[in-house]
Amino acid sequence: MDSAVGPHFSGLRLDSRRLSSSSLPSPPHSNGNGAPKGLSSPQAGGGRQPFVIGVSGGTASGKTTVCDMIIQQLHDHRVVLVNQDSFYHGLTEEQSEHVQDYNFDHPDAFDTDQLLECMGKLKSGQPVNIPIYDFKNHRRCSESFRKVNASDVIILEGILVFHDQRVRDLMDMKIFVDTDADIRLARRIRRDTVERGRDVASVLEQYGRFVKPAFDDFVLPSKKYADVIIPKGGDNHVAIDLIVQHIRTKLGQHDLCKIYPNVFVVHTTFQIRGMHTLIRDSNITTPDFVFYSDRLIRLVVEHGLGHLPFTEKQVVTPTGSVYMGVDFCKKLCGVSIVRSGESMENALRACCKGIKIGKILIHRVGDNGQQLIYHKLPMDIAERHVLLLDPVLGTGNSANQAIELLIRKGVPEDRIIFLNLISAPEGVHCVCKRFPRLKIVTSEIDGGLNEEYRVIPGLGEYGDRYFGTD
Repeated sequence: MDSAVGPHFSGLRLDSRRLSSSSLPSPPHSNGNGAPKGLSSPQAGGGRQPFVIGVSGGTASGKTTVCDMIIQQLHDHRVVLVNQDSFYHGLTEEQSEHVQDYNFDHPDAFDTDQLLECMGKLKSGQPVNIPIYDFKNHRRCSESFRKVNASDVIILEGILVFHDQRVRDLMDMKIFVDTDADIRLARRIRRDTVERGRDVASVLEQYGRFVKPAFDDFVLPSKKYADVIIPKGGDNHVAIDLIVQHIRTKLGQHDLCKIYPNVFVVHTTFQIRGMHTLIRDSNITTPDFVFYSDRLIRLVVEHGLGHLPFTEKQVVTPTGSVYMGVDFCKKLCGVSIVRSGESMENALRACCKGIKIGKILIHRVGDNGQQLIYHKLPMDIAERHVLLLDPVLGTGNSANQAIELLIRKGVPEDRIIFLNLISAPEGVHCVCKRFPRLKIVTSEIDGGLNEEYRVIPGLGEYGDRYFGTD
């Protein structure tokens, strides 16, 4: 196994991990802070917790290099690196006098309780101050800290991050960097002499007395907890590319997508998050709200169109070459739920020239008092794929009534794609449980509903904001 050049996957036990509370059904009762009871306070990105990666391995195995390469490739996500070395206990005066006898590679050398406290805050979306350890004086810098903000991905790196089960339980993915012992020793000598001001003799003595025994007793046994083992460390570009692809998949997959395979969330980038930040800002002007809403709606529509069936088509290019492509679905129409859904019609027309668009008007009275008032649909709608348009999926009751009407008109359930900008988990549950063959495409899943059935953090009254009637 150790001589292999590819990554070893020891069973990525990620899909079975705990679901965030926002993915579970809960009654919409307030918990006093504006969020529904049973739902955690919404964080950036709709209440999702960060993806935590643990990176372990022997001293100088290339852990930091692997972390840096992962961070570079995840450039469109917020990523922070937390080093276990920052949580060394500072030595007392007596311990400093006999520093050569202190074992820095033993689990007791680390302040694991403080590490757990900092990681817990980061996972809940709070910024933390990470201590800075001075390796020459073997003490923490008492007045200096490294401030770390909430992020999409947290990488926890250190030789013993897999040793304590409490720390392991924080991780969504565990990586063990496996490097030959001779290479690790050579790197250790170079690092400690150049960066930490030590002489070769002391490095070798410490390695023989503490480092190697600790590796055999604590580090190597923790290898069994790894989800992925990377031979050759940072030189294994294939393994790192595979890991980054897997992380990207997990970041783009909301917990609800694991429950309902018919729910699709548009892949988040800084551009998309920036546009969401703008349209969610209560101080934005109406023209800017419309402009950035239209941009997001266009992305959702394009994503939704990607779920339509296609046929292969061969064409001849102007160079005389043959290009094997695909032909768009011809039998298609849009249906907007008046009036907010009408804000999505321009984007649909921009993507689908000459598309027919029907309308459904549902009068909302409280949560359970919906009444279908008006509908105007294409006569041949039963023969078409339908893109149902409504920017906000809240309770799901209005959406269900519109979907039921389409089905009564002869539209097969699996030919309906429901497009919206934001969705509440309660609405997703409501629609998907009733119509499991329908597809939902959204750009973000929010935290939940408050006691007034408003999506939190939400967009407010979308129709009023879009059409300037608020």
